[in-house]
Amino acid sequence: MPLSLGLFGTGRLGSAVRRLADAQDDLEVRWAVGREATSDLPAVDVAVDVSTAAAVAGHLTWARRTGTDLVIGATGWDPALVDGDLPVRVLVAPNFSLGVALLRRLTAVLGGYVAATRRAGEDVDLAVTETHHRHKVDAPSGTALALREALARGAGTPLEEVQTTSLRLGEVVGDHQVTVATGLETLTLRHTAHDRDLFASGALTAARWLAARPHPGLFTLDDLAEDHLRPLFGAPAGQPDPDPRAAVRSTTADAHA
Repeated sequence: MPLSLGLFGTGRLGSAVRRLADAQDDLEVRWAVGREATSDLPAVDVAVDVSTAAAVAGHLTWARRTGTDLVIGATGWDPALVDGDLPVRVLVAPNFSLGVALLRRLTAVLGGYVAATRRAGEDVDLAVTETHHRHKVDAPSGTALALREALARGAGTPLEEVQTTSLRLGEVVGDHQVTVATGLETLTLRHTAHDRDLFASGALTAARWLAARPHPGLFTLDDLAEDHLRPLFGAPAGQPDPDPRAAVRSTTADAHA
């Protein structure tokens, strides 16, 4: 039997999610809503929320009431909304790209290099730059905030020391760059998304993965990425971040600042 889906958000990403889901035999989109009221929506196996920050609270209330698992791709909402015990499975991801999950891990490693460089007496400048299409409201993006947190944590430095710049240009799908510079060298990590289908496909992967979790609770894309990425860093799979709520806070807070 196909996995039944609901979709909050009918904009560019929401439309891409629906188009890709409709082409999959193991998925069935039961409904998709934009700004309509959610109170009368029927339960589904998983709902995917790619709407707006302001709508997330209502969608979480609906998910709790109907017992529906929820994938949240919106950014800028209050992370306190997922504090406490959750009766359903909730996955929070400011970016559904596995490549971005890898970038975040590499950024933390780069932060460790910064710490070692500073111990050797060199000055180091840190920066995160993100560029998106002119229609994107939140700035910095949730992904940029996550990268800033990973770089600062790895370097052992306050978040304020990481220069963070946002550009809204044309129809750019998404470009994130992490830069570390000294007087002798510059190191740059970069991820560029070429098509929204990257995120739409990732959202559907997240929905499938979430539905298969044995217990309710809070998850992030890092949990999903464990089997793929942790072995690359010499650690066994199946060991997610110890506090997923901390990861949620780093990717949702102040996204409209």
